[in-house]
Amino acid sequence: MPDHDLPFDLDAWLPQPAVRTRHRRVSHARPDALWDAAAALRLDETGRLGRLVRWRIPDLPPGVTFRAMFAAPPFAVLAEDERWSVSGLVGRIWTIRRDYPRLDGAEAFRAWHRPGTVRVLFAHGVVDDGPGRSALISEARIAPVDRSAALRLRALWAVVGPWERLIGGEALARAVRRAERDG
Repeated sequence: MPDHDLPFDLDAWLPQPAVRTRHRRVSHARPDALWDAAAALRLDETGRLGRLVRWRIPDLPPGVTFRAMFAAPPFAVLAEDERWSVSGLVGRIWTIRRDYPRLDGAEAFRAWHRPGTVRVLFAHGVVDDGPGRSALISEARIAPVDRSAALRLRALWAVVGPWERLIGGEALARAVRRAERDG
């Protein structure tokens, strides 16, 4: 069975990440309604998470949807289907300069190996979760390409990691509420 109920294998992209986060929210909405609600969620609707993302990627308009954000530079869509999507980002995520080189698709992500950088994978999907239920799942993985990047990532995660649980599931909870209200 693919990892974490998702209909694809994230290990095929990043098999041994140094950082891995997962969030899962169950809903009584239909899977398609839940996916549509998640895809339509805007950054400016997600409080702390939206502010954090816009600080790290300042050119994003506040009303951009998560779906549009993960499909445009500095992200690249690596794979997708009707109820899931996998996107990637590369660069030096710990710098103030926001050093995220442009990727030209899935093969560029797989081949990325610039010293002192990381590859970051973002996966989102909706699965059936039993009678009358569906689940929205999000997983992020970060893999350094060398020892230098691993040390920098470890230092960054020591500061950011403790807050991830408070911020990471925020968008999923909002998407579930919207799907249950509207769908």
